Amino acid sequence: MMGLHLEKSDGIGRITFDTPGRRNALSPEERYEMADIVRGLRYDPEVRVVLIRGANGDFCAGADVSRMGKDTQGSARARMQRGVCGVARELAALEKPVVAAVSGVAVGFGWSVALASDVVIATETARFSMIFSKRGLAPDGGAIHFLIRHIGQLRAKELAFSGRILPAPEALGMGLVSRVVPENRLEAEAEDYCRQLLAMPTLALGMTRHLFEVATATDLDTYLDIEAHTQSFLNQSEDYKEAIRAFMEKRPGVYHGR
Repeated sequence: MMGLHLEKSDGIGRITFDTPGRRNALSPEERYEMADIVRGLRYDPEVRVVLIRGANGDFCAGADVSRMGKDTQGSARARMQRGVCGVARELAALEKPVVAAVSGVAVGFGWSVALASDVVIATETARFSMIFSKRGLAPDGGAIHFLIRHIGQLRAKELAFSGRILPAPEALGMGLVSRVVPENRLEAEAEDYCRQLLAMPTLALGMTRHLFEVATATDLDTYLDIEAHTQSFLNQSEDYKEAIRAFMEKRPGVYHGR
């Protein structure tokens, strides 16, 4: 799969950026592939948690600059809709928890992917940037949408306009990173967190994720209608019934995301 690897085991779908020499920057074709991968994970009953990470010491340096500037306006729009916009749509539609494990650089589209995740675990030396302005571009991959939801317009504009490097500790303080860990602990911490999620009713977590998406895009009445529908759906799930049995029997629940 070109610069992406997909591994599925023990309920976790692991997407790894891996383009040596490019700091895991992705070509248009690799971004198309990522959208397809995430769409496939959405419907895979064996995958209950998704982990996104980078190889070679970096998360993702965004788009491959060597491939930029060669489109017409029409072909660029089509490429965007299929690639970075497609990835953002598929990540938002994924009704499963998404964990991003970030080391090195997460810039441009790479940061957009992390922002679209539910939990971001970063190393102490990880660095983030909305670098688009320095390339004569506007942020893509849903970056502004996600940034505004996390930190509001004023701070989001400062990051988007300046394109400055944001160190992991500052990102943590702004609420853009969930936790910061030593470099040599990143993989273990990310895997452990995924296993913690797997021990929970992941169908309910996925539906909760969906409600967060709905809550930012609708009025209260519409949201409450969807909330009622979601809760009545979960009320009939195997995980819910197991949770009630486990509570009554005073034991840990055993869940399968169904």
